Amino acid sequence: MTEATRPRTLIRSTRRLIEKSSLDGHKFYTYQVSYVRVLPKPLRPRIYKKKLALLLPGHNEELIIQTTIKSAIAAGQAREDIYVVNDASTDKTRLKATELLGKDHVLTVKRSGKAGAVIKAIKKFDIESRYYWLHIADADSVFGKDYFRIYRRKLTGDKYAVAVGFVQSLRGNWISHYRSFTYTYSQHIIRRAQSWFNMISVFPGPITCFRTAIIKDLDFNVDSLTEDFDITLQVHRKKLGKIMFIPEAVNYTQDPQTLKDFCKQTARWQRGFFQGVVKYRIGIKPQAIDFSIGLQLLEMAFYLFQMFILVPLVILTTGKWIVIPVILILDFFIVSLLAFFSALAIRRLSALASLPYFYFLRWLELSIFCMAFVEVVILRRFKQTSKGWSTEGRRYALNELALKDMA
Repeated sequence: MTEATRPRTLIRSTRRLIEKSSLDGHKFYTYQVSYVRVLPKPLRPRIYKKKLALLLPGHNEELIIQTTIKSAIAAGQAREDIYVVNDASTDKTRLKATELLGKDHVLTVKRSGKAGAVIKAIKKFDIESRYYWLHIADADSVFGKDYFRIYRRKLTGDKYAVAVGFVQSLRGNWISHYRSFTYTYSQHIIRRAQSWFNMISVFPGPITCFRTAIIKDLDFNVDSLTEDFDITLQVHRKKLGKIMFIPEAVNYTQDPQTLKDFCKQTARWQRGFFQGVVKYRIGIKPQAIDFSIGLQLLEMAFYLFQMFILVPLVILTTGKWIVIPVILILDFFIVSLLAFFSALAIRRLSALASLPYFYFLRWLELSIFCMAFVEVVILRRFKQTSKGWSTEGRRYALNELALKDMA
């Protein structure tokens, strides 16, 4: 028993007024004092919470899991504060994670899906009572230099409920060039603007940190193709607190290696997006998140209206076909400026390499967006989802080029 927890003996006194008589028959009053020895209950030992835990849920991640763990340690996260939940992997994910963290920091569960695995890990490792913040990251994450040191400096006080960093593509193929360009300008422009008005519209899987005090209010086991977006809307709808954007904290993630996988991933994102829009009735309530997402939908609708209705109408009424090349040249000029400044911001000339096929992937994404709208909003499909992993079969080992930004 320590000095802080040893109970101390207390003496409690009580006084009672009593009446007495003197020898000559006169009455007088006096106090009778009694003392009682009181032994208080033992003091509970004070629990000290750590600031930040990292949880990595994964399924069949043997090609990347050790790289992820090593990058987290190099970025400032203590080894003893890293946890892995292995969702019924059939490869060597558990073995490779245990080699670096020890068996006490690796939990293997029956097939539960990402959300189910996260819930079990939070309970198993007692995250809520032991830490103030929980960072959940995809197992293909490669954390940038000082990532967790930056987070620790920023996570002070009780002002924020959620913090998100900056997601970036690992160096790779032509799809990675396109993604690195679009990720850069969308976060430096759109997400910064959203953060000013506390209306960040999605908490990306690799870069999101939750204050543990709000975990009890979140439903991770949601029936959605994009759990990240659903949880984002929960935080806004339940008014759980403010959201901090930390652009200096960069996390690198793998992109699809084939056009087929690119389409599958984009379709899942867009279907999950419209699932959230329908479920939380976005646009109906007067919240900042409704305005944020409504603005994005309006922008997309206006672009499609402009290209498919307004421009053809102008050409038919005026007969001036020159409108088409003028619009395309102006649009390409703006896109080129964005690509140039994005390449400077991330110090990657490869972002400029996406310009020749930018419109192909852009219009492919727009087509998938429209398809998802019809499927989910109009046809009411995808109301139920399976507990699978969308990354299954897409992981690949990283070479020196992919890890160049971590050097």
